[in-house]
Amino acid sequence: MSFFSKSQEPQPPKPLIQVVREYVVAVGLAVLLATVIRGSVVMAYMIPSGSMLETLQIGDRIVVNKAAYHLRLPLTDVVLMNTGSVKRGDIVVFDHPQSHDTYIKRIIGLPGETLTIADKKVFIDGRPLDEPYIGYTDDRVLAAYVARRDNLGPLVVPPGHLFVMGDNRDSSNDSRFWGPLAVEAVRGQAKYHLWSWDSEKFRPRWSRFFSGIH
Repeated sequence: MSFFSKSQEPQPPKPLIQVVREYVVAVGLAVLLATVIRGSVVMAYMIPSGSMLETLQIGDRIVVNKAAYHLRLPLTDVVLMNTGSVKRGDIVVFDHPQSHDTYIKRIIGLPGETLTIADKKVFIDGRPLDEPYIGYTDDRVLAAYVARRDNLGPLVVPPGHLFVMGDNRDSSNDSRFWGPLAVEAVRGQAKYHLWSWDSEKFRPRWSRFFSGIH
């Protein structure tokens, strides 16, 4: 007579090959899920230059929301659906139109708008743009015939394109120099700081850990 009911009877140990197979499947599914999430939803990005100072510091590690504007098929450029609209002031990560590099800038001009830069000041459709986030490192104002940095336009942003600029206006390679950015080149919106490392002082910037980006 057995002291165990059917459901309570001890089960024989699983064969080693079955245990290994289950672990392999579990790990494979975890890797696949992580790949899908990274490819379609979020990505981490390290700030390599000072073109977005003071908003973003060199050494900031940030989270980019890749689903802010459109959802792509993982590991491809195929857009499955649009999820939002670009807005002035958004900080976006994108593929540079003249190289394979990844850039990060702020959206300043939207499709159809007339943009003018006069003595470093940006005007949209003739109205001055309020930009509390920008900084300057050069007191000089360069004439338009010298460089496109401080005086430009008026120019109309083409349909399906954006005019993007760095917050560090005197040291940023942006739409002033290589032209409007196609909306489809945008990979996502910068949303949060993960952490930040000050390589000059060789220490973390604790105040920037897990903080929002504006």
